[in-house]
Amino acid sequence: MKDANSVLSSYSTTVFEVMSQLALEHDAINLGQGFPDEDGPEELRKIAADSLMEGPNQYPSMMGIPELRQAIAKHDKKFYGINLDWKTEVMVTSGATEALADCLFGLIEPGDEVVVLEPSYDCYIPLIKRAGGIPVTVQMSAPDWKLPIEELDEALTHDTKLIIINSPMNPTGKAFHWEELEALAELCLRYDIYAVCDEVYEHLIFDGRKHYPLITLPGMRDRTVRIGSAGKSFALTGWKIGYICGAPEVLAPIAKAHQFTTFTTPPNLQKAVAAGLSKDKSYFASMTKDLEAKRDYLAKALADIGFEVLPCDGTYFVTVDIRGVHNGRDEEFCRYITTEAKVAAIPVSVFYDMEGPSNLVRFCFSKRREVLEEAVSRLRKALS
Repeated sequence: MKDANSVLSSYSTTVFEVMSQLALEHDAINLGQGFPDEDGPEELRKIAADSLMEGPNQYPSMMGIPELRQAIAKHDKKFYGINLDWKTEVMVTSGATEALADCLFGLIEPGDEVVVLEPSYDCYIPLIKRAGGIPVTVQMSAPDWKLPIEELDEALTHDTKLIIINSPMNPTGKAFHWEELEALAELCLRYDIYAVCDEVYEHLIFDGRKHYPLITLPGMRDRTVRIGSAGKSFALTGWKIGYICGAPEVLAPIAKAHQFTTFTTPPNLQKAVAAGLSKDKSYFASMTKDLEAKRDYLAKALADIGFEVLPCDGTYFVTVDIRGVHNGRDEEFCRYITTEAKVAAIPVSVFYDMEGPSNLVRFCFSKRREVLEEAVSRLRKALS
């Protein structure tokens, strides 16, 4: 038989699936894959269930139901002061990963360079390559993950078509400061490139900090697309409801990619997410406070065991340096604790296209407190 596609065939199964299956096999607590162990708001689930029974259950608009697109526009106005025309600047997708794929397939041509900051979420590089783009990686350094402006400037060329920005950032937990975003905006304008902003953790940002979308900076309104995720904002990751906001001339080619990918998204879930995005700021503040307490607990407990815990500005994840408790590589360590301590985590080296550090591991803290406590107890016993 003829060979399958050489780009996607060259990748193994995603590490999240591998570690989750290993966790199941060994009855381990899964602090690897990033999902909560409790479902999101009951009222939203009830709206989705009622809407499923009441209908309609036929194809909704390719762009998303008007109710949700209007809610997204109002949400972005309320939180960030962004004025969006919901009819021409908002599109609903079947998850943020599809949104990323749509952006890349819609905006780049074969041979275009796409700059990615590493460590990066694992779908970025494969999607760039499958779209025919050339990934250009720029590594950030622990422990503070400061934006490497000089290295970015060197990496950008006249062949660069866009840059992917993830803030708050998976896996590092880094949220870019205003000064860093200003520097990014200046580079985008100087090199005349698009910015695809993965902001799925926009409401999961801690220590009183504020999330600043790059699209709000001077000159960036017409060259930036902003990606959000209801799955992350409402702890409903299985729903796979994402959305893209951008200027009409930028969103139009992205919509064509969406048209030939999933085309549309379940209408009952869209209706429930519309209700969720209409919640006032106190809901999101409460959710953030709860997650922040879990971050603080797990970070302190891991430090007490002997890990060096890196700063975490947001997301579901805390990253640790394992050298205080283990002399091997991160992948070896993660397999060891999954099989022996019965706790799963993710090696950060898998978030690099080229060789990256092998001493960092990511733990997910979006679990019930008693689950985190049991995981810590198991780790302490196994690593003592």
